[in-house]
Amino acid sequence: MNYQERITIDPRIRSGKPCIKGTRITVTDVFDYLGGGMTISEVLDHFPDLTLTDIQACFAYAANRDRRLAILPNEAAV
Repeated sequence: MNYQERITIDPRIRSGKPCIKGTRITVTDVFDYLGGGMTISEVLDHFPDLTLTDIQACFAYAANRDRRLAILPNEAAV
């Protein structure tokens, strides 16, 4: 999935946090709801502007960010 088609970063919207395109809902918001116990179906019900593709884009964004931040044990700074 190309999350860049669904996730945008604009310094004028939510202080530049990654948001779902066309909304003010951040990637963090989505994960806060899911982490708080809501199911994907419940998130979609509460936010009719969101689609399953939007939520999948949040996961793809987070996975990509995690890959970029991961430090392998043998590559630790000296």
